[in-house]
Amino acid sequence: MEKNQIDEINRNIYDIKNKDNYDFKSKKGLTKEIISDISYKKNEPEWMKEFRIKALDVYNKLELPTWGPDLSELNMDDISIYVKPKSKLNNSWDDVPEDIKNTFDNLGIPEAEKESLAGVGAQYDSEVVYHSMKEDLIKQGVIYTDMETAVREYPELVKEHFMKCVPIYDHKFVALHGAVWSGGSFVYIPKGVKVDIPLQSYFRLNSPESGQFEHTLIIVDEGASLHFIEGCSAPKYNKVNLHAGCVELFVKENAYLRYSTIENWSKNMLNLNTKKAIVEKNAQVDWVSGSFGSKISMLYPMSILNGEGSKTEFTGISFAGKGQNLDNGFKVVHNAPNTSSVVNAKSISKNGGKCTYRSLVRINENAKNSKSSVSCESLMLDDISISDTIPVNEIRNDEVEFSHEAKIGKISDKTIFYLMSRGLSEEDAKAMIVRGFAYPISKELPVEYAVEMNNLINLELEGQVG
Repeated sequence: MEKNQIDEINRNIYDIKNKDNYDFKSKKGLTKEIISDISYKKNEPEWMKEFRIKALDVYNKLELPTWGPDLSELNMDDISIYVKPKSKLNNSWDDVPEDIKNTFDNLGIPEAEKESLAGVGAQYDSEVVYHSMKEDLIKQGVIYTDMETAVREYPELVKEHFMKCVPIYDHKFVALHGAVWSGGSFVYIPKGVKVDIPLQSYFRLNSPESGQFEHTLIIVDEGASLHFIEGCSAPKYNKVNLHAGCVELFVKENAYLRYSTIENWSKNMLNLNTKKAIVEKNAQVDWVSGSFGSKISMLYPMSILNGEGSKTEFTGISFAGKGQNLDNGFKVVHNAPNTSSVVNAKSISKNGGKCTYRSLVRINENAKNSKSSVSCESLMLDDISISDTIPVNEIRNDEVEFSHEAKIGKISDKTIFYLMSRGLSEEDAKAMIVRGFAYPISKELPVEYAVEMNNLINLELEGQVG
């Protein structure tokens, strides 16, 4: 049978389903009683319970966004917001229940930890089931734990930062997150500590008709540095699942943070995630992002450059196939002089998939001598796919350097002809072009740290149709 189509990503290992075997699953819907019950089961302090109730009130007052993908199929009355797995928090893989452990084994997480990681957290549905960190980091004062533990053991540090970078008034799904968040990671890197080996958290949603709402809070103190990796996946079900996580990054003076993430949800998932960083004087945050899977994605990481000389770079790629609408991008606000931002975004769409790049670059009046460079490229592999670029650039002073470049196109017939003249088949020629297009992004992803990421970024491009 002749190959004549580039296939989508091979999801075989990600679509493995476990029996929906939980210790507790909340009633479907979103009420004050359900949220209060979750807070009680988590044994939370009163201030967190009050925060959740306030966020619920804000959620009920805000409207759904109308400017992006259609979210009308989302009905919170069909979603269970909290699923507690039949597992406590463990610090040894041997103690994790067999079915859960096998899932993470198949995804390559334990092996990655042994070979390349300084610490690992693994969340299954609504709770973290495993967490560990190397002893030498503990001795240096590094804190890496789940958010529930952080709320109990580091209350002042959490209260100072929790949903201060991403306030609940930002949009409806941030307010939802504030009301129902569960699980996630808390990281604190003390002043001057350089963490040379990455930390990684992995989030797995197994239960159907449910939501995952993990909260990641990372504080990199003055002069410190960290590379943090997040991975996410879920098996495919016939009904909608919801992901509305939140990531807050605080990068202090002269500090460095590299945040890498692979969003690999199934194609029944609505991925409505929010990520934001506050960057202080001479500090830098780099984002490396891969967006795969999910039926709908609305994801726009954001850097707020508050300190003079602060920097940010964003490197991202998304791949949309049949039935997918991936609305992704990046936002940056320059609030101080001599700041800089570099954005390099790419997308691939095929078989009727839709990719949208939506961005904001704002250079404010006081951000003189700042620089910003934006490049977004889109590749469509057929005549029925869609790609849009919707940039917003607000330059509020004249003493800046700014450039924006956008390219949208299909695979060149001339290029395919040339490669075929060199002995390649049409399929191999197309695959080579797509890999070359993705390479500047994929080479930045930490594929050496997790088999799951490596499987994704290789982009299983070979396929066949009858």
